[in-house]
Amino acid sequence: MTTMQSEVYEAFRSIDVPEDKAVKAAAALSKRDDDVGTLKSDMNLMKWMLGFVLAFQIGIFVKLFIH
Repeated sequence: MTTMQSEVYEAFRSIDVPEDKAVKAAAALSKRDDDVGTLKSDMNLMKWMLGFVLAFQIGIFVKLFIH
């Protein structure tokens, strides 16, 4: 188990949650953290893509009226 996963497991065990349920809950929370990390990286990519598109559109707009 990873560090965070073992901490969650130990927290569940300290409140007398059965061992099998504590292991499953810790694994589920670990999976959720992986999913959140993936979403954060996807959002970062989307921000860069949107910034590029906006800069390109502003460049076209400026070229239309300046030239």
